[in-house]
Amino acid sequence: MLIPSIDLMGGRIVQLERGEELRLAFDDFEYWIDRFSKYPLVQLIDLDAAKRVGDNRALVSQIAARLPVQVGGGIRTAQQAQALLEAGAKRVIFGSALFREDGIDTETAAAISVRIGPDHFVAGIDTKAGRIAVRGWRDQVAVTPAQAIAALDPFCGAFLYTHIDTEGTLRGFPIEAARALRPLTARQLIVAGGIRAQAEIDALDALGVDAVAGMAVYAGLLAT
Repeated sequence: MLIPSIDLMGGRIVQLERGEELRLAFDDFEYWIDRFSKYPLVQLIDLDAAKRVGDNRALVSQIAARLPVQVGGGIRTAQQAQALLEAGAKRVIFGSALFREDGIDTETAAAISVRIGPDHFVAGIDTKAGRIAVRGWRDQVAVTPAQAIAALDPFCGAFLYTHIDTEGTLRGFPIEAARALRPLTARQLIVAGGIRAQAEIDALDALGVDAVAGMAVYAGLLAT
């Protein structure tokens, strides 16, 4: 399944390369909301909140009321997640909040799961050079994606694996990473990072893995 992505920064829809360099920016929200309205799930990320340089809270609420979204970016508490669900979000993505400097914060994961339910809880395992990246991908912790899946599996309903090394590059997603992670959990596994063609989405689907695409969608490489 293809899950199109809406990334927000400075009140605009953007696409960044590896989470840093701005490549594309759009202001025509109505156009993209209409384009994505046929999808069962859309990913909505507040990059400013993720980087702790502000937020796009009003836009997130407006889009969540109109599209079936899983929302991420700077969400740190179960209370914040509950508010997003009440605003219309279908699921909430937690990333940095699930990790400490010394490892995985299963206590926080358990509290989130109790408050919002595992079906509404997506665990983000953003990965750079084989290790989990946090705080807007600026820092890393000594945890591998496999370790994160093992520890968080009892609490969430889905995993979102982002391969930061290829994110926004249109160089293709490393399917071997999906192939290695798929047997580790029975939860929904979603991957992102560099997807450029429908053939990749089909190959991932054959593994039982769903795909988030942003740059390829906005660049017109994928039909939507």
